[in-house]
Amino acid sequence: MPTSLDAQALAQALSAGQSYLLAQQDPEGYWQGELESNVTLTAEVAVLQKIWGVERPWDKAVAYLRRQQRDHGGWELYYGDGGDLSASIEAYMALRVLGVPPDDPGLLRAKDFILQRGGITRSRIFTKIHLALIGCYDWRGTPSIPPWVMLLPDWSPFNIYELSSWARSSTVPLIIVCDRKPVYDLGVRLDELYREGQANVRYELPRQGDWTDWFVELDQIFKWQESNQWVPFRQEGLRAAEKWILERQEVTGDWGGIIPAMLNSMLALKVLDYPLGDPFAQRGWAALDRFALETEETYYVQACVSPVWDTAWVIRALAESGLDPAHPALVKAGEWLLSKQILRYGDWQVKNKQGRPGGWAFEFENNFYPDLDDTAVVVMALAKLRLPDPAAKQGAIFRALDWIVGMQCENGGWAAFDRDNNQAWLNDLPYGDLKAMIDPASADVTARVLEMVGACGLPLAPGRLERALAYLLGEQEADGSWFGRWGVNYLYGTSGALSALALVGPQAYGPQIERALQWLLRCQNPDGGWGETCASYRDPSLKGRGISTVSQTAWALIGLLDGAKALDQLEQAPIREALERGALYLIHSQNADGAWDEAEFTGTGFPNHFYIHYHLYCQYFPLLALGRIQAAG
Repeated sequence: MPTSLDAQALAQALSAGQSYLLAQQDPEGYWQGELESNVTLTAEVAVLQKIWGVERPWDKAVAYLRRQQRDHGGWELYYGDGGDLSASIEAYMALRVLGVPPDDPGLLRAKDFILQRGGITRSRIFTKIHLALIGCYDWRGTPSIPPWVMLLPDWSPFNIYELSSWARSSTVPLIIVCDRKPVYDLGVRLDELYREGQANVRYELPRQGDWTDWFVELDQIFKWQESNQWVPFRQEGLRAAEKWILERQEVTGDWGGIIPAMLNSMLALKVLDYPLGDPFAQRGWAALDRFALETEETYYVQACVSPVWDTAWVIRALAESGLDPAHPALVKAGEWLLSKQILRYGDWQVKNKQGRPGGWAFEFENNFYPDLDDTAVVVMALAKLRLPDPAAKQGAIFRALDWIVGMQCENGGWAAFDRDNNQAWLNDLPYGDLKAMIDPASADVTARVLEMVGACGLPLAPGRLERALAYLLGEQEADGSWFGRWGVNYLYGTSGALSALALVGPQAYGPQIERALQWLLRCQNPDGGWGETCASYRDPSLKGRGISTVSQTAWALIGLLDGAKALDQLEQAPIREALERGALYLIHSQNADGAWDEAEFTGTGFPNHFYIHYHLYCQYFPLLALGRIQAAG
């Protein structure tokens, strides 16, 4: 272990970090950090608000969108990405809808940026759908979604449950919207954003020049059926979609716990002529408003809220950095988590008919969609605590284990929300241009489950552990790293895999652990930290490369420490020096109040298309890493 790392400085950093986080706890017991993403969510919600005729602080929304515009004229998907076409079009659209004139200097710069990158015609499908809603694009250029897909039984080769939970909850309401093809006149035209000129636009789906063009041909058949009013089972499908939407609204008004599902569901209600005073609509608006953040100067919308996720990680960080496991703040947080265990059935039951509920969701309320990652982290957090009712804690943990076991995929891994949700061809649909239509098993979620099993000493039925390990090891890349589906990127995936293998297979899988350790050592930056750009999802040559960030440095340290400890390598000079330099980077980066700062996006929604800046990642992951370093001696 580090020999020249000042023990007092480390202790002071831990104490300050603990104090900062304790001060952030909500009186109800949970922690919740902001989830920052790109401007498209605020832009789309602003258009929705205008369509419904509800009033919100438009001047503050305009101020937010202006602040997010970069010097090149566009808007970004993540910090420093150089600007994104579709995000920029949607921000421009929202500013125009909110009353900013087209000759505004900021919009003139944005127009130049957008036209240089191909204009509206080159934008993503969901951008075109929102433009079509306000008459700035033609519905002919968007995919048809025949309503009869709602009637396909869950045993058929394709049905809505072959879509990922997020795609499903966002798509079902769009079945209604895309069938009706409404146009709401909000008094704006965006003809200036067509590079070829609005009169020359060809409203058609893009072709790839390969087998996927068959989907475009199929779409033309659907459109012919629509134009001739010969869509089989149209009314039955629309009624089924409406019923599905209403049944899946939480009592709090949420749908799927994510803005796209909530926004699209509210669009569907509007298309179906639900009045503003209808209880479903009222609850929907209340939920959308809870996802909004308003300051003295700005108003914007988060993609999601993360109280369960943040609370579980804060508990782990505080407990592993030395806070008493019976500390009142931790007990209150643990009891809050226990109250959030989901004991009702959700969409996961379609592919896991024998399973019993017991998971946790990411958000305050999301009964239909608990997830494996949150559940595993919550179990590890609860295991750290001394709660007044240990039997209740153990009962919750074993209910969670039972649910998790039943969610294991055929290939041995675990996905985020579903089991065997892996029909890859769905990502080739014209509608699926974000390439996020499915939820297959991933190395990082599988590693989290294995870490939970090892850390908590939980039993798995014969063969399940072996299958999971075979899957995880099969995902290791030649250089020793693992891909990170839900965090950026190979640093995240590799850290999680090392923590898992260190607990469940250190002797048998020493060579794999060693290769991963050597990869992490090669990635360390001269300043002692680690960093990785979101661009590594598009260009694997950038894996493990980027300016140092505190969250990614913490991930690297955790993986390095856990892996080296498992192989009894903590005293080896390269390991010891890397840990010391990384710890010093975190200590020297800490502010006087115990907090850390981080501008970069290190969370992933959809690789290449949607990233998240979790504002608490830079608080609890460094504390967790430094706590483990101190505990290792």
